[in-house]
Order: sequence, then C-alpha cells, then structure tokens
Amino acid sequence: MSDESAWRAINRGHWDEKVGIHLGPRGYDLTALREGRGRFYPIEEAELGPVAGKRVLHLQCHFGSDTLKFAQRGANAVGLDFSADAIAAARRLAGELGLADRAGFVLADLYNAPAAIADPAGFDIVFVSWGAICWLPDIHRWAEIVAHFLRPGGFLYIAEAHPTAMVFDDAAILPDGRPGFFVPYLAREAVVMEQTHDYIDAAATLHHPTTYTWVHPLGDIVSGLLQAGMALDWLHEHDGVPWRLFGVLTRSADRLWRWPDRPWLPLAFSLRATRR
Repeated sequence: MSDESAWRAINRGHWDEKVGIHLGPRGYDLTALREGRGRFYPIEEAELGPVAGKRVLHLQCHFGSDTLKFAQRGANAVGLDFSADAIAAARRLAGELGLADRAGFVLADLYNAPAAIADPAGFDIVFVSWGAICWLPDIHRWAEIVAHFLRPGGFLYIAEAHPTAMVFDDAAILPDGRPGFFVPYLAREAVVMEQTHDYIDAAATLHHPTTYTWVHPLGDIVSGLLQAGMALDWLHEHDGVPWRLFGVLTRSADRLWRWPDRPWLPLAFSLRATRR
C-alpha cells in the first residue's frame, strides 16, 4: 500500500474495535490478574526469569495485561501502544489494580516510540509477545528501536508465532482439514486480509475487518537485531502457540494450541538478545 498512513489507520481502527471485545464477557480472562497472581503463558514463564526491580518496556502492549503482570512481580513497567482505546483501558485497569505507580502507559506508534519515551537511563528488558511484529512493515527499524531503549547489558525477550507457520492459513484449507499455502515465506509485501471474527471471541463480528500484516522470516529478525548492536543469547522453537492459529489445532492442558498428531512444524519461537 503506497500511503503509509492509510494502512496504519486501517490497522488502528481494527485494534481500537478489539479493545472492547477483549475486555468483554467473552474476552480475555483477567481473573488471576485481578487477584494479584497474573501469569504469562508457559513459554514466557519458563524463560523470562526474575523481573523484580527491573525496568521493563512492553512494546505493542494492547490493553496492558502483560505490562501489569510485570508490575505485579515488582518491576517498573511501561507499556506502549498505538490505540488510544487500548491505552485508556490499560490506564483504567492499572488504577483498578492499584498498580498505577509501577505501570505507566504511552500512546504512540511503534516507529515513533523514541520520540514518545524520553528515557536516557535505558530499560533492563524490552518485552514483545504474541502477534505483535506481524503488524510492522520494517523489521530492521523495529530492531533499531529495541536496541535504542536498552541499557548496555539489557535484553530483548520476544515470544511470537513462528514465521513458517504464517505461510499457512485456514483460508486455503485442504481436504483433510489442515491449512494450505497462503503467503510465501520470503514475500516482502503486505498481506491484506478481511478478519471478520476475533481470535478470542469467535462470536464477535468485527466492523473494521481489513488488516495489513507482514511475514518476517526468522533470518530477517535475527539479522536485524545483530545489525542493531545486539548479541543473540538463544533462540528456541516451540510446538505450541497461545491461540488457535489453525482450526485443526487442539488445546493442551498448558493452554497452548498444538498439532493434533505430530509437531509438523514449529508454531512459535522465542529469543533473547542482549545489547552489547
């Protein structure tokens, strides 16, 4: 799409609408968070480590539930998102939970984050998770922004859908019920879709269904971080993902969705990279 502001505005309208759905009666279950014991998905829980006393920046935070989990664990957290509705909801939720002194929220587009957050001291952790980077066309600029916010020795933690899985979609479903080829792995152009139903509340009908997303090969993500002055600590691939990426997936006891028979290809990846 030639007009950069147009695709951004379209995506923002889509996510503004999702805020109310995700906070509705069939949205995210915030019971544990409201009780002071919010937990991440098993992948993050196993890999993040202690965060008490750390300064955490959560990029593309939506309505801030994960940002507030850091605050509950003793971190000083800042969440950033481009949706005014999401940031307003995050601030309300922080106030309701008594966490406003440990969790702040900034309204800004990801690419404008360095201007929106004046923080020369730097963060100990930049956190990015689940369905975030596919909304960004320039993964190398994203990596530069991550490095910009980290103090020397600070690290990025990201957990995301695996880009190989993003090649497939139920829109091209095969006779056996498995997803078929949908977009080339090495494609660089935007993927335009009409998403009329929500991934959390399947009964909801979206009135802003059009979305622009991008597939970022794993090599581009890692290379972008290395070029931005980061050192790769580790990279893990996982057979589960937190949402029903494909209709054929089945949910396990740990809340992750997996292939019903064998782990045909990774559904998620996670990595940690430290600013040199």
